[in-house]
Amino acid sequence: MNTTINIIKTGFLSQICFLFLHCTPKVAPKTSNNDADVMKSVEIETVVALANAFKSKLTEEQKAILQLAWTKADAAKWSNFPQAFSHPQRVGISFTQLTDAQIKAAKTLLKSVLEDVTFNEGFDETEGIRAADSLIGSLPGKSKTFGPGNYYIAFLGEPSTTALWELQFGGHHLAFSNTYKEGKLIGMTPSFRGVEPMAPIDLNGRHYQPMEQERLMFVSILEGLTESELNAAKLSATFADILLGPGKDNAFPSVKQGLKVGSLSKFKQNLVLKAIGLYVRDLKSSEVDKILARYTDELSDTYIAFSGNKTLDKVGDYFRIDGPGVWIEYNTQPSRDIPPTHPHSIWRDHKTDYGGQ
Repeated sequence: MNTTINIIKTGFLSQICFLFLHCTPKVAPKTSNNDADVMKSVEIETVVALANAFKSKLTEEQKAILQLAWTKADAAKWSNFPQAFSHPQRVGISFTQLTDAQIKAAKTLLKSVLEDVTFNEGFDETEGIRAADSLIGSLPGKSKTFGPGNYYIAFLGEPSTTALWELQFGGHHLAFSNTYKEGKLIGMTPSFRGVEPMAPIDLNGRHYQPMEQERLMFVSILEGLTESELNAAKLSATFADILLGPGKDNAFPSVKQGLKVGSLSKFKQNLVLKAIGLYVRDLKSSEVDKILARYTDELSDTYIAFSGNKTLDKVGDYFRIDGPGVWIEYNTQPSRDIPPTHPHSIWRDHKTDYGGQ
């Protein structure tokens, strides 16, 4: 495997280019209630059909590992750690247990629910995270623990256009969960993303840097604040990791901290909304615009906060968005295998983690 890492210096100009080229607000076309219902029906029917197409390619033994009953306990068994270090261990079947044809069918399913057009977003973001893990897996003594095969897919509940079920996918630095009920996507969180190394990776003809756009957006928010606004947003606490990682369900702080977004100019508020959109728009769903509309309605009562440096590239640097619904954290970690640092980030929702179940 020929893998190279290129370090790219990011300056103010590249930040501006990113903002205007990739973060322009997307306005959903107006549709009637009947049109929206038809779109949802087609969407869930497609997801279920592709889920069943993937399952049909498995042996009975593989199906028994993939398909489980829905329980909150299993839904909560996601982690940012590799499987060998996850306690409890995530459920589902790993890509190492699948054939190439079976993996292709699993990826077709994932592409149907993840945005699959933009580089380093949605499905491409998950591929970049797995590519980075393949680099770690190529290091001496790491191949059994790390690598693109050590990612797990699970169905919690039978894929259905009516019943409750969850599509779960994850591994090192990745946790994705879509919860469905009555033909609707009722939960997209918890959703964890991280990557090591943070530096760009060129692998198999592709260029990956899956978390850089999030960092740049948060930096742009902080760079645009006045001195008094920065002081209000600055937290006195230091952060060794995100607060609401695996095993930290419903651990939201009881008091919001930082700078109230409603006190900012419309331009600065829009930057915060664009940052939120980088997480929500990883998904491909008719529900995405509804979720962003809810977060937009709640924006004036949302808070931003940070700790450490505004560049968010030093160990301990931290950024948070905390609203009535949305919760996003970004934290810079020391790297264990490929120095110097790498990010951890989480998107949760105060109301709809695990579909509110």
